[in-house]
Amino acid sequence: MKRRGILIVVSGFSGAGKGTLMKELLKKYENYALSISATTRTPRVGEEEGEAYFFKTEEQFEKMIARDELIEYANYVGNYYGTPRSYVEQQLASGKDVILEIELQGALKIRKQFPETLMLFITPANVSDLLQRLVARGTESEEVIRSRMERAFEEAQEMACYDHVIINEDLHKCVDDLHQVVQAEHLRTMRNQEFIAKIQKDLGENVKGE
Repeated sequence: MKRRGILIVVSGFSGAGKGTLMKELLKKYENYALSISATTRTPRVGEEEGEAYFFKTEEQFEKMIARDELIEYANYVGNYYGTPRSYVEQQLASGKDVILEIELQGALKIRKQFPETLMLFITPANVSDLLQRLVARGTESEEVIRSRMERAFEEAQEMACYDHVIINEDLHKCVDDLHQVVQAEHLRTMRNQEFIAKIQKDLGENVKGE
């Protein structure tokens, strides 16, 4: 019986290490596909088109919205971010667990559209670590860092909307924690209704055969 993939939303504070975590997870385990988001923000140093993001102008992005080509989209710190629909649907059908690395607004929209989505929130162990990581990037002004910390405060109010909180203190442990949560999710009865029905049917036939 072919296993359908799980749609997984991964959110977290800016600076929580989500990008690094996703790279390590995909490197260590094979059955994941990372959905690439479209965004209107400027590429950072080293970011390539179609790898980190699909970089769009505001006009291009709004055309994608109009054509219903996005599962979700949101505006975060002055830029659009959104999830292209076709890639996600293809990967789930093929059995891949598809990870959407998106922020709070988009995550809540996904949960509303797809109630069975597995929602994971990534966070450092404490606020000091979060601030240190943002400063260590060396790519953002004090004003941007302050806005990201203010946004983190807002996001923290909604952490309880997620199914699991995963603390990113040790990268390798965090990777394994996330993977174990996903594997356990595959065993939930709501994701195995076809299998349950087959067992019930086969047992019924066996009992009648006796």
